[in-house]
Amino acid sequence: MLDRRLHLHLVTWLGQWPAGPGLHVVGSRRRARPAWDGRLRPAVAVAAPGAAVLSVPPERVAAVRALAAEGPTGRLWSALPGAVGHPGLPLREGVFRWCTAPRALPDAGEWTEPADPGFPAWLHLFDREVLVARDADGRYLAGVGVKRHDRYGRELAVGTVPAARGRGLARRLVAQAARRVLDEGAVPTYLHDPGNTASARVAEAAGFADRGWRSHIVHPD
Repeated sequence: MLDRRLHLHLVTWLGQWPAGPGLHVVGSRRRARPAWDGRLRPAVAVAAPGAAVLSVPPERVAAVRALAAEGPTGRLWSALPGAVGHPGLPLREGVFRWCTAPRALPDAGEWTEPADPGFPAWLHLFDREVLVARDADGRYLAGVGVKRHDRYGRELAVGTVPAARGRGLARRLVAQAARRVLDEGAVPTYLHDPGNTASARVAEAAGFADRGWRSHIVHPD
């Protein structure tokens, strides 16, 4: 049975779930509003084994449904940015994971404001606390930012400086952040490129199993 928090997240984020068999193109006003970082995501798809929901702006539904009816989904994904009015934006495929029971790994960081100049630029995109691990001298080693997509779903993003990799910091931070998200009543999700084996290992070690779900998102670099 699908976790209630995940169900509510998908309904809110996409506009519909469950989908039933096959691909369902639905309209959502969220696709025309800035996302967590202030930038648009004009198309968001989540696919479970045997079913998928593709969320686009309401005025683009007819065009995207017609495109989907033309044949193989490979054609749909390659043409999707143009079909939603943003031909210059890339389409990113991801492995879509979620977790309701993070691994019992020891905490590795502290929650702090993201504006510290010693943090990498990607953490500065977040407007709320980020989870950071530092060395004995206070230098940044690794961190997790929380993408608050909606009330029910929080996507975790993690990064580690090259010199600190291989110590298990990323998996401990992800598990720590996931526990906080769950305590707040939401579900933690984790998306990564299918070819990113290092990120996949972190996710698995933190308790985010690969259930065969995938995402396709049109968004800026």
